[in-house]
Amino acid sequence: MKIAISSGKGGTGKTFVATNVAATFSKNGKTVSYLDCDVEEPNGHLFLQPEISQEETVDILSPVRIDNERCIHCGRCAKVCNYNAIAITKDVALFFPPLCHVCGACMIVCPTDAIVEENKDIGVLKHGKSGDIAFHYALLKAGEGGMSPRLIRKVKACAGDGINIFDSPPGTACPVVETVKGADLVVLVTDPTPFGVHDLKLSVSMCRQIGQEPVVVVNRAEYRDDALKAYCARAGLEILGEIPDDRKIAEVYSVGDLVVERLPEYRKLFETLSDRMEEAAGETRAVKPVLETPSVGVSTKGTMLEQAKVSLGTEKRPKELVIISGKGGTGKTSIAGSFAALAKKTVISDCDVDASDLHLLLQPEVRERGDFSGGVVAEIDQAKCTQCGRCKEACRFGAVERIEEDGKIQYRIDPIACEGCGVCALVCKDGAVKTEDAINGQWFVSETRFGPMTHAELGMAEENSGRLVTLVRDKAADIATGQGEDRVVIDGAPGTGCPVIASVTGADYALVITEPTVSGIHDMERVLEVARYFGISSGVVVNKYDLNREMTERIKALTQEVGAEFMGTIPYDTKVTEAQMQGVSVVEYAEGPVAESIKQIWTKVNERG
Repeated sequence: MKIAISSGKGGTGKTFVATNVAATFSKNGKTVSYLDCDVEEPNGHLFLQPEISQEETVDILSPVRIDNERCIHCGRCAKVCNYNAIAITKDVALFFPPLCHVCGACMIVCPTDAIVEENKDIGVLKHGKSGDIAFHYALLKAGEGGMSPRLIRKVKACAGDGINIFDSPPGTACPVVETVKGADLVVLVTDPTPFGVHDLKLSVSMCRQIGQEPVVVVNRAEYRDDALKAYCARAGLEILGEIPDDRKIAEVYSVGDLVVERLPEYRKLFETLSDRMEEAAGETRAVKPVLETPSVGVSTKGTMLEQAKVSLGTEKRPKELVIISGKGGTGKTSIAGSFAALAKKTVISDCDVDASDLHLLLQPEVRERGDFSGGVVAEIDQAKCTQCGRCKEACRFGAVERIEEDGKIQYRIDPIACEGCGVCALVCKDGAVKTEDAINGQWFVSETRFGPMTHAELGMAEENSGRLVTLVRDKAADIATGQGEDRVVIDGAPGTGCPVIASVTGADYALVITEPTVSGIHDMERVLEVARYFGISSGVVVNKYDLNREMTERIKALTQEVGAEFMGTIPYDTKVTEAQMQGVSVVEYAEGPVAESIKQIWTKVNERG
């Protein structure tokens, strides 16, 4: 039995639910395997604390450089690369490894064999035991964002007998799809906030599009309105359980302990929840139609422009302040919205294209919009196909399936596994593979009460979010340059994969938002490693610092050790959620310790120049 536990956004309590459910199953005598598929920011091991018995390096054959002595600068490699990983100038061929998805297209078209391939380390896979729970997880190497799905497949291959808990990445992009496809049950963890409801809608749409009918668990179930329950009722979603908004739970979580062990009053709740999950996983669940997709602005009637091409950036860019986090739910977007309010007139960019939420605070009116294409859609014409199998051999994503029915062999492309590289069309000598530009999402240029805003929406289960982030950033830079603004405030993507790499590359400063928990510290260290890898100066802010003051002091020390700046702390306050409910930033909503702390941090950021 395979149970995938996911969420539309980080910070809803996905790992909290997964670890406590796994521990409950094990205590009740079930055979349990815990597979942490959140390879960018795995946290399950911080709570289940497995004893690791085996580690293995995961590597793949990958382009590593271009031999400029062999290269004739024909440009074919750059033309076929759908990931912007190659650029050809008059004098030199440039290769950008962090953008490469290792599809092999460049190798196929190069007439002089100038593309050099070697085995490349993309991460480490670890195996161990937590009591009677078999434990498997992987850590993606910094700068290897496009390799997440490959590493996730390695983790999923470790599934065993009994109950397998897949701790999924958050969001709706390829890594999530790779995790939840094939599961017997998908559990979506959410909370009753505007951010939580918005991102739940995205996750439900993604699940239903790939043939999964999810169920819902509500964490921090303090309802300030009926939006969440009303949506679940309209969408026909089953709520398996609710977990109270209890500060004691947050305090236990902050030190890496399990609630079912530290707080006996919650054991019955998790026993009931785990029993219900097991029952639901054994049921046949009809997939309901997609009910609704949330809007990204007050009005989406803006001028529809032709599909935009990703540029390499303006020659002279404005200063870019990017606000990021190692994990979702740390308050990154709330702080970005507050900075926009404090700046009064600036250019704003929401680069969290997988699960954008900044529009919920800034209420943008869309002025321009356009389709984004980050690859191709491929289909095999069975009338032309000679069943040679070259397409299957060449596909490095396992997206070409060989199907035998009634003694006849057919090759078909799985649209969910396909990453749109177009290699199948390159190798087909019969012209049987038809391709056309994929529409992977939409970009928007909007107006807010604080100035222009660029943002986007990646399509459900789509790839190439890094290119869409680059497009959104470049549009913001172009607007700032045109209006004479010297700064762009960027709400970056969480994690360490492609979207965050595209968010921080070339930025002037990365402000990392964390929280005083074991998972917050772990993920902060990971994202600071990414910032260092790309040579980006960085600072750290601890949100909800008073949940665990000892952890806050530890974060201060770690920040100094890695050469980052400690920029301040923000206390825990329910006014942040109240501001969300009103659709405004917390500095607009109410004066108080939170607003004052954010103002002080904004002042320090400005003093850096």
